[in-house]
Amino acid sequence: MSDTHDPIAFELFKNAIFSIADEMALTVFRTTYSGVLKDNMDYSTGFADADGKLVAQGLTLPGHLGSVPTAMQAIMRHYRDDIAPGDIFIMNDPFDGGMHLPDIFVFKPLYHEGERLAFACTVCHHTDVGGRVAGSNASDSTEIYAEGLRIAPLKLYERGVLNKTLMTIIEKNVRLPVHVFGDLRAQLAACHIAEKQFSELVAKYGPEDTKYFMQETVDYAERLTRSALETLPDGEWSFEDWIDDDGVDYGKPIRLFVTIRKQGGHMVVDWTGTAPQVRGAINNTLSYTKAAAYTGVRSVLPQGIPNNEGVFRAIEVICPPGTVGNGVLPAACAARGLTGFRMVDCMFGALAMMLPDKVKAAGDGGNTGISIGGYYADRKPFIYVDFTCGAWGARPWADGLDGNSHMFANMASHSIEVTEAEHPISLLAYEFVADKAGAGKYRGGVPFRRDYRFNETEGVLQVRSDRRDHRPFGLYGGSPGQPSENYLNPGTENRVLPGKFTMNIKKGDIFRHVLAGAGGWGDPLERDPVAVLRDVRNELLSAAKAETDYGVVVDTARWSVDATATAKRRAEMRAVRGWLQAPKVQWHDPVPVPGRVK
Repeated sequence: MSDTHDPIAFELFKNAIFSIADEMALTVFRTTYSGVLKDNMDYSTGFADADGKLVAQGLTLPGHLGSVPTAMQAIMRHYRDDIAPGDIFIMNDPFDGGMHLPDIFVFKPLYHEGERLAFACTVCHHTDVGGRVAGSNASDSTEIYAEGLRIAPLKLYERGVLNKTLMTIIEKNVRLPVHVFGDLRAQLAACHIAEKQFSELVAKYGPEDTKYFMQETVDYAERLTRSALETLPDGEWSFEDWIDDDGVDYGKPIRLFVTIRKQGGHMVVDWTGTAPQVRGAINNTLSYTKAAAYTGVRSVLPQGIPNNEGVFRAIEVICPPGTVGNGVLPAACAARGLTGFRMVDCMFGALAMMLPDKVKAAGDGGNTGISIGGYYADRKPFIYVDFTCGAWGARPWADGLDGNSHMFANMASHSIEVTEAEHPISLLAYEFVADKAGAGKYRGGVPFRRDYRFNETEGVLQVRSDRRDHRPFGLYGGSPGQPSENYLNPGTENRVLPGKFTMNIKKGDIFRHVLAGAGGWGDPLERDPVAVLRDVRNELLSAAKAETDYGVVVDTARWSVDATATAKRRAEMRAVRGWLQAPKVQWHDPVPVPGRVK
């Protein structure tokens, strides 16, 4: 007797299929070689049906929400009638289903008695895939051909036989083939685990009910998403933000512009108006722009909605080709992560107008990408890749989180001990920085700094950061966060470095990166003085800044708030604010400003 209409059976199946995706993620974590995977955890796992429709994604990166469906579409476009048991597919081409070259997809079709029922899906950020700069993610490359090995959708295994030619091509084009092959084996191991556990699921439910339940899992997510969208206000909201530059044309800001149109159970996220694609390597693929849109919308929807194709059916994403959000050949895109993160913040800006009590201010602009590569004395290569972020924007009900990964990343931080054991690098500082969080009734997240000392003879340092000229915005009276900072040898020459660069370094050089502070939410003069005092005691805020930003006078000798002085100071600040905002008498005709309508 079929259980297809049994809601309890469906719930058990749904949880089981998501558990398989999570078990795949744990398998990658336990078996991978590279720090960017085992420490940063920059990877995702998923499960698709026989037609390549995403049914479940593991608890991994929201940034990959749009990637698996797009990649699976490319596989099906090329191989729909040429898929057999034992086949395993590989790809990373951003212009044929991929995102950027370091993200390599591995897909394995899963069969039962000769019938294809599903695909096991993995995508991992590999330490190096060749190209002009170690780590393959420099922001100052100007075309895809400089960024590394581009793999079209191909069969890594055909009917169980390894494609040795392809493996040889990969081996000869990457700097650390042992790591790359080790990480590919971790992806294969995850697919093997999925195959084993899925076969047990099919044995329990049978192939027909399994197919039905997978389809129902997708339809269920769509129903929940549309139902949740119907509870939100209908209308249209637009928001604009700016990336400082692309790392090639310094000082030339790049516009991000989004319009959200919502009607009933359907939402359109339209990026028309975003800047044309740029020369630097921060151009997005459409799949990553979709992921940013989905992440922003998911942040205001109820928990419990499965992450799969059903969610995406209710959210239409538009981004014209040839823009920084949808680059076309020969666009460089290795550092496209920066644009994706900033698009999430742009989404928050638009959503905050729609739902002012549910959306947070801008975070640190994350994540910052740092790569250090070179060769030991015996010419053996080393590559350190780190993605770091840690300051959430203030929320309408609470402060921004401190030291927590950006919502779009869901990534962990490298272990200092492991980093120092595996690379010629010492971490001299990893600490919060005072006075950089945006002020507000609820303050933004406090950023941190890291000091990296290089211990080998020579190497190449590559950095991708932002939020230097265009600071993280606050909301509803909250102040913007303070800008990010980069320095070389802060204790001696203290050379200020740009936000994005590639440079040679030598033994003993120290690179310091300071994240941008996150934006605040609400009027700073409404902040609880006790909360201000707590921040001063925890060295997240100086006493001088407490008085300047919040009008709170802290007695550091007694660690208490001077209530009388605070009341007086806040009254003075409100009076000045009122005077500045009051209409002024015009003693002469105002001088017209070009470009403005009088």
